[in-house]
Amino acid sequence: MADARPLRRSRRNRIIGGVMGGIAAHFGLNPTGLRVVYVVGSIVSAAFPGLLVYLVLWLLIPRED
Repeated sequence: MADARPLRRSRRNRIIGGVMGGIAAHFGLNPTGLRVVYVVGSIVSAAFPGLLVYLVLWLLIPRED
């Protein structure tokens, strides 16, 4: 895990803020699949405030250079 990329918002693989693209790159996942899981999880679960969590991540995760 030492060669993993640092957690940064993606500039290349972004739809809104690059949060899911950056998380997917950090963990070596498919960004589209991660987005689908995140949106479905946000819709299905009333206890998971997806939009609020996304906005907080957008503020906390630094932008890729």
